[in-house]
Amino acid sequence: MPTNRLTALLAGRPAIVDGGYGWLLQQRGLPPGMPAELWNLENAAAIEALHEEYAAAGASILTTNTFGATEPRLALNDLGDRVVEVNRAGARLARSVADRHGALVAGDIGPTGELLEPLGTLTAAEAQEHFAEQLRGLVAGGIDLVLIETMSDLTESRAAVAAAHEVAPDLPVIATMSFDTNRRTMMGVTPAAAVTALTEAGVDAVGANCGRGPEEMVAIAAELNGAREGATLIVAQSNAGLPQLHEGEFRYEVDPDHMAEHARELRALGVDVIGACCGSSPEHIRAMAAALAH
Repeated sequence: MPTNRLTALLAGRPAIVDGGYGWLLQQRGLPPGMPAELWNLENAAAIEALHEEYAAAGASILTTNTFGATEPRLALNDLGDRVVEVNRAGARLARSVADRHGALVAGDIGPTGELLEPLGTLTAAEAQEHFAEQLRGLVAGGIDLVLIETMSDLTESRAAVAAAHEVAPDLPVIATMSFDTNRRTMMGVTPAAAVTALTEAGVDAVGANCGRGPEEMVAIAAELNGAREGATLIVAQSNAGLPQLHEGEFRYEVDPDHMAEHARELRALGVDVIGACCGSSPEHIRAMAAALAH
C-alpha cells in the first residue's frame, strides 16, 4: 500500500488542526463587512498573533487566513486583482509562526461563493483556474499542505483538488465538506459519497468541518470512517455548537471541556486528524490537545 503523503509529513506530530479565525478576528476589531483576508496585508500583527496562540495551544497544523481568497470573493471588496498577493502574505504569516513551533502550514481554500453549472454559470474549468491562482500565492508563501474546506458541491471540490495537483503536485491535500443535520451537504452529498469521490480524486485525507456541533459531527465522522478507502485519512473539525444570543452578543454554546471530550470521541471512532471550526478558540484547541495527549 502506498504511503499517505500526509501521514509521512506529520512524521509523528499529533494531528491537531487549529480552530476558528473569522469570528475571533471580528471580536478583535475586524470591521463589519471587511474581509478577514485583507488583514494579511493591513493588520499582519493580528493574524500572526492568532497563529501564535493556536500554535502555543498545541495545534500542529496552522491554517492560513485565506478561506475567502479566491478572485470571485475578493472581487466583492475590490481586491480581485490581488489574489496572489493576499494568499502569499497569508501563507508567510502562518509560516513564520509555524517555523518557531515546529508546526505545519495548511493553505486554506474555501468555496468560490459561485454556483457551478448547471445550477449556476461557473464552469468546473473556471473554478479550477480560480483555485490555481489562489494556490500560486499560497505555494509562494511556503505552505506544507493544501486544505480545501467547507465545500458542499463535489464538482467544486474536485476542481480545487485538480488545481492542487496542478500547482502543488508534491503537497498533501485534505478536502472537507460541510454536512447539515440530515448528514447531507447543501447539494445533497453524503459523507460516504464524499469519501469515495474525493479518494478517487486523489486526496490524502477527507472529512467534515463546520456544521451544527459535536453531537452531529460524531455521527458524520462514523459514516466517514465507515467509508474509508485504502490509506486515506479521516478529518473532523466541528463548530463549537451554534451561536446563541447572550446579553446582546452572540456566543457559541460549546465550551473547551466539552470540545475536549468530543476530541476523545472522534479519536475512538478512528478519526485521524482532529481540529475545530467556527466558534472555537485557542482555549478550545488547548483543551482538545491535552485530551488527545493521553
